[in-house]
Amino acid sequence: MIPVPLSPQTRAQALERLEQDKLDILVVGGGVVGTGAALDAATRGLSVGLVEARDFASGTSSRSSKLVHGGLRYLEMLDFRLVAEALKERGLLMQRLAPHLVRPVPFIYPLQHRGWERLYAGSGVALYDALSKASGYGATMPLHRHLTRRGARRIMPSLRKDALVGALQYYDAQVDDARHTMFLARTAASYGAHVASRTRVIGLVQEGERVVGARAVDLESGREFVIRAAQVVNATGVWTDETQGLAHERGQFKVRASKGIHLVVPRDRIRGDSGLILRTEKSVLFVIPWKRHWIIGTTDTDWSLSKDHPAASASDIDYLLDHVNTVLEQPLTHADVEGVYAGLRPLLAGESEATSKLSREHAVAHTVPGLVVVAGGKYTTYRVMAKDAVDEAVHGLEGTLGRRIEPCVTENVPLLGADGYQAMWNQRRALATRAGLHVARVEHLLERYGTMISEVLALIEAEPGLAAPLTGAEDYLAAEIRYAVTHEGARHLDDVLTRRTRISIETFDRGVAAAPEVATLVGEALGWDADQTQKEIDHYLKRVEAERESQQMPDDETADAARMGAPDVVPVSTTAP
Repeated sequence: MIPVPLSPQTRAQALERLEQDKLDILVVGGGVVGTGAALDAATRGLSVGLVEARDFASGTSSRSSKLVHGGLRYLEMLDFRLVAEALKERGLLMQRLAPHLVRPVPFIYPLQHRGWERLYAGSGVALYDALSKASGYGATMPLHRHLTRRGARRIMPSLRKDALVGALQYYDAQVDDARHTMFLARTAASYGAHVASRTRVIGLVQEGERVVGARAVDLESGREFVIRAAQVVNATGVWTDETQGLAHERGQFKVRASKGIHLVVPRDRIRGDSGLILRTEKSVLFVIPWKRHWIIGTTDTDWSLSKDHPAASASDIDYLLDHVNTVLEQPLTHADVEGVYAGLRPLLAGESEATSKLSREHAVAHTVPGLVVVAGGKYTTYRVMAKDAVDEAVHGLEGTLGRRIEPCVTENVPLLGADGYQAMWNQRRALATRAGLHVARVEHLLERYGTMISEVLALIEAEPGLAAPLTGAEDYLAAEIRYAVTHEGARHLDDVLTRRTRISIETFDRGVAAAPEVATLVGEALGWDADQTQKEIDHYLKRVEAERESQQMPDDETADAARMGAPDVVPVSTTAP
């Protein structure tokens, strides 16, 4: 397998192949499940297309808690199968599939009651560890341990003394979700999938009852075309029902959107070397170490407004601050918040009125001949969801291809950047010396690109000026911006500031100071003129302004109205899958 860049040229070639070829499978939706399905199908030897209306991971898959975890709270719901499945996937990602993107993170669970709570919570965490080991992929994950109050505060000095009587410490894992999803798309392309972002499906092509393809529009040029495919997979997450509507049928299940928001604060605002998990009256709340920051989340509320850009309200932010401040010696205020992001979970509707109790299980169905839908689930189990969706599509292909279709092999298919990662990590000091960079900078690059760091360093070697840090976002190099366009499929300024990097949530100004320099670098790679470059900057500034305004609104309705004041840089219908 030769790494294929998601460059402007390969996108153009993919659009050409999508129009000319008859595909075995067309996947609609460039989130983690859609990109995972494209990789699954391509590695079975099928001809595959993948289209996404916006940018890869632009919906739910870039707005998660950044955790790869089994879900401790699902043990309390007695959903052992889901937890065991997720823990196996966690181990696979850490050990084999994406060790450059997924790594362990410790969590402290404060105990507030003596005796019974340590026994109850300790039994749950012990079962969690046991299920991890039983999966066969938990060998590298440390076991939990019991802590006294003093021991817990030694690890987390910011904990209030009266907030706990003792604690447990256990381990889970974290991932940069947007980068992981992009790597899935790029790996699928490297195995032969035709991958195109900013390509919206506007209709399904049917012969009688059977779906035989889709009508699509290249949103960058406005050109419409038809994609022929024996099977179409609907992997559009919270837009599942809208995509099903293109086949003029309601589908066998409904998807309900639940909003979760997260806050990002600087690392120095909370003193400690571990994450926190806290119980709330509704669910759980995480405080997660994230490089030089903390991520605090999440909420879990029903959402029936715009799915394109879910908005965080002032009451959402107050909810998180109020709950985390119950355990902190130095309370956090609104002034401490660097970034805020909101996402929508695609939950299967029907089990409960409370979204926190809706199923995180997934469902797959052949809703009409030629159309497979996959919905529900959680980020950690994306690979299982993708496998089940492609298995269902393969049932529809049986007897039509005249050959045996191979079973799923993605359990043994590392993503680009994974092969040789540990060896390259061990060589990081030598890499830094050769590149003329500080070893900490090389570690940062390795944790974002894995062995693909060689491509980033090649850009610097060819153009030494790209080794400079960005003004206003010094954690990132100019080379990373150029690489985002030439190799990672970024098409717009927003793609780079929000998903290829996390500048939009990791700086107090939300990336405003960095925007002109980043837009220039992106524009040079995409051939923008001065007007287009300024248009991209203006759009981004309006987006930041609209988000800040929405975060001052008292409720969902007013926050949504404020956020919708900034349109997409490339117009997309609000019902776009």
